[in-house]
Amino acid sequence: MSVLKRILAAVLAGTVLLNLAACAPEVGSEKWCANLKAKPKGDWTTNEAVDYAKHCILK
Repeated sequence: MSVLKRILAAVLAGTVLLNLAACAPEVGSEKWCANLKAKPKGDWTTNEAVDYAKHCILK
């Protein structure tokens, strides 16, 4: 039973993560740009900085 519980927990955790990821605004949307602008620049990833420049500044 322990293995079955671990598999069930992993599937449940994966489902929760997928649902949370689906709630994030699309990269380049007005909401995404506003959310990233409000986030401290020191917390941005390299990909976020590149996408912000491409989609929010250089439209």
